[in-house]
Amino acid sequence: QVHLVESGGGLAQPGGSLRLSCAASGSIRSVGDMYWYRQAPGKQRDWVAQITTSRSTNYAGSVKGRFTISRDNAKNTVYLQMNSLKPEDTAVYYCNARVFYYVDHGGTAVNDYWGQGTQVTVSS
Repeated sequence: QVHLVESGGGLAQPGGSLRLSCAASGSIRSVGDMYWYRQAPGKQRDWVAQITTSRSTNYAGSVKGRFTISRDNAKNTVYLQMNSLKPEDTAVYYCNARVFYYVDHGGTAVNDYWGQGTQVTVSS
């Protein structure tokens, strides 16, 4: 069984910074592309950032230039460094990852997993 556990959320002032982490654990063979999403109250869940297995990155226009996604493959962890935070960044942030994991009889399977979500609040 694979789990994604997020940490690092909290309260920040406008213009401040937060760093989110999301670590995958379980019977993991490897982790594919990883993503961050966010969902504000009353809004749909929106894609924020992507990092591929080769560490190329893509960002939503609303965060481009302010957020940086990175990964540590040895720790099966993805990060989101959030700088120059704005009140409109307030949301629950979710990580997502494609995970290749071990199953019985020496085989592998693949699935997409979601973290539990972590609250980010930007307010003075």
